Amino acid sequence: MKTTSTAWKHIRRSPYQALAAILIMMLTFLVVSMFTMVIVSSSQIISYFEASPKVTAFFKEDTQQPTIDALADSLKATGKVSSIKFVSKEEAFRRYSNWNKDNPVLLDLVNADVLPPSLEISTYKIEDLDSIAKVLKDSSYVSDVVFLKDVVSTLISWTDAMRKIGLVLVIILVIVSIFVMTTIIGFKISQKREEIEIMRLLSATNWYIRWPFLLEGMFYGFLGAMLGWLLTFGLTLYARPFLLSFVREIPLMTLSPYFLLALLGLEIGFALMLGAIASFLAVLRYLK
Repeated sequence: MKTTSTAWKHIRRSPYQALAAILIMMLTFLVVSMFTMVIVSSSQIISYFEASPKVTAFFKEDTQQPTIDALADSLKATGKVSSIKFVSKEEAFRRYSNWNKDNPVLLDLVNADVLPPSLEISTYKIEDLDSIAKVLKDSSYVSDVVFLKDVVSTLISWTDAMRKIGLVLVIILVIVSIFVMTTIIGFKISQKREEIEIMRLLSATNWYIRWPFLLEGMFYGFLGAMLGWLLTFGLTLYARPFLLSFVREIPLMTLSPYFLLALLGLEIGFALMLGAIASFLAVLRYLK
């Protein structure tokens, strides 16, 4: 209890230094939380696309319905197709109107005649998309083919790149956090040299002197991790409705409370360890 009250006294006597330490820790765990949620959400999107492999073929303006039906029948005959859905100009316009119902400018620019009819083809296996897409691309009536496998490959590449970027940023911020915390704790130790010498003359052990500084660093880590997680959670709640307006039925940031609590627990544990390490380095350097 005495050690805890001493650590709290250190914090109250230098509020600006404490604020700097908390902010750098908060920034570190803000980045950790954000990149973790982005990577998990990207994995959910990839899983969604892989679970329902799909390719969409858009037809040229003068393509007749019997021609589209014949192409659909030939695709069904391959045995690789799980479902085929015809999307008429009117249905495409209804979808477009629903997606942009809050943007009247975009609605005024487009009508049903502008949008092409299309076929949405789902396969049993994502590996079958290659052959189905090739058949569609070889057709003289198809103007464009949207290949879901390309989307999945792009998402995987983006996820890998973001994972690497996030890891580099976290490592840099962890190093900066340790440096800043070590400097702040070291400065406080240097300010209390006379008090520490008196404690030593009174037979205080080294660990009795060190513990308040270690607890102080752990407090900075704990509070920084909490604030970083809460800020990320708040930003996620704010941004989710906006993002869902674009992705529609695709699952995005559907993170369970258990996952969020587990992430918070891991971050707090790491933050306590980080604060303790930074404080211990300062103690080793300044308390010979």
